[in-house]
Amino acid sequence: MASLRMIVGKWQLRNQLSKRNSLAKDVGEAFSLHDGMFRAGISTATETFSAHGKFAGGIVAPYTVYKGKAALSAAPVLPTFSKLDSGGLKVHRRGTIMLTFWPASGERKYDWEKRQRFALSATEVGSLISLASKDSCEFFHDPSMLSSNAGQVRKTLSVKPNDSGYFISLSVVNNIQKTNDRFSVPVTSAEFAVMRTAFSFALPHLMGWDRYTSLLPKNMSESPLKVSSPLLMDSEWDR
Repeated sequence: MASLRMIVGKWQLRNQLSKRNSLAKDVGEAFSLHDGMFRAGISTATETFSAHGKFAGGIVAPYTVYKGKAALSAAPVLPTFSKLDSGGLKVHRRGTIMLTFWPASGERKYDWEKRQRFALSATEVGSLISLASKDSCEFFHDPSMLSSNAGQVRKTLSVKPNDSGYFISLSVVNNIQKTNDRFSVPVTSAEFAVMRTAFSFALPHLMGWDRYTSLLPKNMSESPLKVSSPLLMDSEWDR
């Protein structure tokens, strides 16, 4: 009887140790996964790059506000890099904050096919995030500026204060297609505060300055290194 109790006791002890080891493994994997997700979400250059320099598993996380006549979303488009002969990296194209507008087509319905984009440069982001409560700003984009086709397509983005926040408006005049699209989205002070904070956080990443303190990908191709989601358009002129 004593030997049977000893065998049962050893079996129970072994079973408890096995459960503890399994729990420790699960907790360890959970912390490892959380750490990996944290680094992947904050850094633009970690071990999660593929051999072609693209982020493993694209991230799409726009900030979007839906209003009665139109919707507005904002998302960062990170810079591209080219590899120097010395082995270092050079900014090939600086990043932007891509604003996307699309009109309402009914109650709580929006027409994505009629969207228009406006890409804020780092300096334009600086102008926007430095606005005081009663300040306004306006930006003009022309893809054919300084050429014979200047003025054929013009985009104008304006940010003007109102009683509860700002009006963010976009006008797109296309003389080639004979179209004139206008969007105006009222943004509350709280919504604008979210945009200001997010834009401020993203600004060093748009300039590529985060690369000074982050790890480089182990494998890089000779072509410009592109770090962005394949689901986001790189240019405001894309549809």
